Amino acid sequence: MKAKGKVFKYGNNVDTDVIFPARYLTLNRPEDLAVHAMEDLDPEFVKNVKPGDVVVAGFNFGCGSCRDHAVMALKEIGVSCVIAKSFSRMFYRNSINIGLPLMECPLGAEEIANADNIEINFSEGRIYDVTTGKTYETAPFPPFIQSIIDAGGIIEFTKNEVGE
Repeated sequence: MKAKGKVFKYGNNVDTDVIFPARYLTLNRPEDLAVHAMEDLDPEFVKNVKPGDVVVAGFNFGCGSCRDHAVMALKEIGVSCVIAKSFSRMFYRNSINIGLPLMECPLGAEEIANADNIEINFSEGRIYDVTTGKTYETAPFPPFIQSIIDAGGIIEFTKNEVGE
């Protein structure tokens, strides 16, 4: 599986309250969630992000409450991957369950700049910054996790496994 897109870069401790504001928690359709993605951190994000684009951040991305709305909003708006120095455990697990790939790559998260164009090869654990020509290596997903992401999340993976 591969992805490519423009980078939207943020700092450390980007919590779920700015990824998806709590005042919209009554919404439940993915398309309704998407229009509020990153609203409190970057009001221009939803106007500028395109399908395939990538969020890059520092340490502890997705900290705060464990709402899966934050992951769903990013996935529905078209974010193909989040690269960070580290993730909160619950955000990481919610992302896998919903089918949004995450990559922990401290050096890449540090060096990749806002608006760079990057290409990601998930099976090889490789991030290529087209803008700078640099390549970053990280651990690829284990095959089981990759199969959940490829299926679009744990629900679709389970349906495929039981033959529904």
